[in-house]
This record gives sequence, structure tokens and C-alpha cells, in this order.
Amino acid sequence: MLIKKKDLAPVLAELKKLYPKVIIPLHHKNAWELLMAVILSAQCTDERVNQITPHLFKAYPTAQDLAAADIQDVEKIIHSAGFYHSKALSLIESSKRICEVYGAQVPQTMAELLTLRGVARKTANVLLGDYFNKPEGVVVDTHVKRLSFRLGFTRQTDPVKIEQDLIKLIDKDKWQWIGIALILHGRSYCPARKPNCAACPLAPWCPKNGVK
Repeated sequence: MLIKKKDLAPVLAELKKLYPKVIIPLHHKNAWELLMAVILSAQCTDERVNQITPHLFKAYPTAQDLAAADIQDVEKIIHSAGFYHSKALSLIESSKRICEVYGAQVPQTMAELLTLRGVARKTANVLLGDYFNKPEGVVVDTHVKRLSFRLGFTRQTDPVKIEQDLIKLIDKDKWQWIGIALILHGRSYCPARKPNCAACPLAPWCPKNGVK
């Protein structure tokens, strides 16, 4: 059963108690480092990315440095992130475009970010909402997708359509917060296999838990 907007308040209030302040779990010092980290995080844990990026940014401290890098050298550094061939190419090509088109500054609009190799709406939303504080949507990763479906926020399976449902359901001032909050809750209570419904603070409102 899909939740109605008027019934959403207690769910969001409970989430706010659990995750009052959300912090991007990927270590970074600037927008470019965060972008590189998010690209690396595709189908890879944040912990692994945080182990890789210190070596990556020591070897290539700036977008200009990475834009000029040899792809095989980058692949060696990021190998443990998985899909390292395509990720290395995305890191280099997106850095090149940032340098050549945007004056070595990470762009701050959805349309511009989506021109970068390896960047889809999820990555763009992390940059816009969580770094630049200019949210244009909601971050939808595998955790957000799973919890949105289980909590009755959506019945869609496509991330873009899920995001559209969340945008309609949730006020804009909560877009930045809700994505990270759902990611953290998915990791803590609601993994893909064997969700811990007995301990989950959202169980009273969860359709999966038998709530009508």
C-alpha cells in the first residue's frame, strides 16, 4: 500500500530522531574529490572508497593532474573498487571536461553535471544537494530504492521514476536529508536480505511489517 503525504509526518519524524544530521560518508576536501569518490562508489562500499581515495588524491591532487593521468596507472590505484576499467576512464574523462569546459571547477547544475562521464542523477544529486546545497532532486541508490518500496513511498522500480515519486511526496527542504537518512537506515536496519524488522523503529508504519 502506498503511503499518503498526510500520513508521512510520523515516519519522517522518526527518521529525523534517528538521523538528525546527515553527513556524506565519503571522505573529501572539495567538490572535485567528492565527485571522484561518488563515481568510485558505484557498486562499491563507502569504506572501500575511503581506503582508495587517499592514494588517488596523493597521486593526482587536482582535476588537472587526473585529466593528464595514464589510465593504467589510475586503474592500479582503484583496482579494488571493481569495474576499474570504466571507472578509471570516467575519472579521467570527467576531470578533462571539468578542466576544458568548466575552468577546473565542478559545475553546479544538473544539466552540466550530467555531461560528465560516469555521472547520472544519483551522483549529480549528491553534489547538488549534499555539497552545494542546491537540491534539484533526491539521491536514489540501492538502499533508497529498496526502502522507498518497502515503506510504501513508491511502487516504481526505475530510479528516475522513484525519484519523481519522492519529489512529489516529500517537501523540497527535506530532499537533501531524506536520501542520506534512508541510506543509513538501510544499512542499520533494512538490508536487502533479512531486514531486522523486530528492532526497526519504523516498523509501526511499514507496510512490509503488516501495517495497513
